[in-house]
Amino acid sequence: MPTKPAGLSSTLMATDGLELLASAVLLLDPQGRIVYVNPAAENLLESSCKILIGQKLEELFSNGELLAALFQQALAHQFDDVRQDLILERFGRESLWVDSITTALDHAATPVLIELRENVQQLKLEREERLMDQSQVNKELIRNLAHEIKNPLGGIRGAAQLLELELPERHLKELREYTQVIIKEADRLQTLVDRLLAPHRLAHIVGDVNIHEVCERVRSLIVAEFPVGLTIKRDYDLSIPQFRGDKEQLIQAVLNIAHNAAQALSERIQAGDAELIFQTRVLRQVTLSKVRYRLALDLHIIDNGPGIPVDIQERIFYPLVSGREGGSGLGLTLAQTFVQQHMGVIECESQPGCTDFRVLIPLP
Repeated sequence: MPTKPAGLSSTLMATDGLELLASAVLLLDPQGRIVYVNPAAENLLESSCKILIGQKLEELFSNGELLAALFQQALAHQFDDVRQDLILERFGRESLWVDSITTALDHAATPVLIELRENVQQLKLEREERLMDQSQVNKELIRNLAHEIKNPLGGIRGAAQLLELELPERHLKELREYTQVIIKEADRLQTLVDRLLAPHRLAHIVGDVNIHEVCERVRSLIVAEFPVGLTIKRDYDLSIPQFRGDKEQLIQAVLNIAHNAAQALSERIQAGDAELIFQTRVLRQVTLSKVRYRLALDLHIIDNGPGIPVDIQERIFYPLVSGREGGSGLGLTLAQTFVQQHMGVIECESQPGCTDFRVLIPLP
């Protein structure tokens, strides 16, 4: 256990209020060692106070010299407090995007206080940008791959049909089974290729869209396929205005998400307690793909299923990635493409018992 500097006990007695703060607070001694962290700091740094106390804050990060420089400036009373946006690089973990406030204190035992607040907006923008870049790469890859597959598929199918015509009559029945396998598999792959190319091929039909008509259409389709054991709840904000868009594309996007959710609910449907929620709200002053909008549609599709496996949560919008046996891995990729064509984004949060897909689209 590190030895407490003289006068530290009185300082710590005055930190009771810091325990309740949502932002991370750290007190440093004159050597730059941590002598106090509040619970929010433990959560942010993903370490207990027993581990953190006694360490130098700069040693927690690979670019800790940024914090060391701020500490030295505060120690020399070059400022009362200074605010900076920092990217703190952690060893073996994701970097922290934080708003930092470094304050010089008039206390010999703890001369410097550092407050860190995770910059959620910056994290969100970075994630959206990463998803957009990855989506664009995926689109180009899919388009090129689909075209490369499509041409030989036609040749394979045509050759199988010609071969079938040349089969001897006496062996036609048993040999035709093999040519039909080739033809049917070629047709199956052709269907897959068509689905891959669909977002790039379909015309974007723009008209006035009522998002609740979209949700109701999807709801009727899901109810028709899962009439028993699945409850679909609606929580609509009827003040949401119409917006310009492609209604059929949005129906397909919402249907893909809702249908995936319903399939993931198979065990709960059998138990009779499966639940799907459509929720709509209006958000104000929203930034989507680095563009600021006054209003945005906030559509949630929530299920009480087992959740998305952790190992694929970051890749669920990639093509051919599926958490369900037998899934094509194209439903969410197409949904993302259609929403992006409306200048929107799709986000997802998932844990056992609750998966929430969030669709954000600018409103007029």
